[in-house]
Amino acid sequence: MRITTALRAVLTIAVLTACAAATPASGAVTLPPAGAQFDYQIGGAYTPDPTVGIVDRDRTAAPAAGKYNVCYVNAFQTQPDAARWWRSRHRSLLLRRNGKYVVDSAWNEMLLDASTAAKRRALAAVVGRWIDRCATAGYQAVEPDNLDSWTRSKHRLTMADNKAFASLLVRRAHARGLAIAQKNAPELGGAGKALGFDFAIAEECNVYDECGSYTGPFGDQVYEIEYTDNGGEANFHSACSSRGSSISIIYRDRDVVSKGDDNYTYDAC
Repeated sequence: MRITTALRAVLTIAVLTACAAATPASGAVTLPPAGAQFDYQIGGAYTPDPTVGIVDRDRTAAPAAGKYNVCYVNAFQTQPDAARWWRSRHRSLLLRRNGKYVVDSAWNEMLLDASTAAKRRALAAVVGRWIDRCATAGYQAVEPDNLDSWTRSKHRLTMADNKAFASLLVRRAHARGLAIAQKNAPELGGAGKALGFDFAIAEECNVYDECGSYTGPFGDQVYEIEYTDNGGEANFHSACSSRGSSISIIYRDRDVVSKGDDNYTYDAC
């Protein structure tokens, strides 16, 4: 049967509606709502404000009821509390230089070694299981963090290495019906979109004048985070004045702690 343009449009709307109501079937990806208020809760889950449409939480947390949920996965570095697990189970997948682990000193995270095709496949098997669990838990998207780890690798990794690993994660996410975010890495330019990333989560792009590197490829499907300890409220208001009418921008404390903590800060425009 020949499908007309009008019928195709009706079918597309029906599919998207069904996907929004339940966990997406394999291959059916639902993008986050453009411009919706975003809440970054990777430091601890809490009940989001009613005005929030998108919630981003650590993969160990449950999704927020009634929201579009993004699952945070540290895909290119280790979480500090998982260092012993990585050393005991996957020591060969940790990046080394002169026999020592390469560490992101700002967060005390060891870098994962994506320098060869074999290691990328092995890493994708580990991280892929986490992505699968995000889908099973009911998340609609995944955020693989530290895509830009090559910039902290002491020249042991290249952008090409991380792009090749990212492409494996993109395929795994899409196979499980999850959209996938490009997290930071403005150096990619349009290459992130070409790899298959569906939207972007950009930290501090106003401070570093990088926001165009995300809005260029992803348009209004960019979710910007500015922090209290880098530019403060003046920087946040500058970001809102510049792009607040076109993309979602939030203001958070650096450790993205839970509501009720003395250091908790959240604002949106």
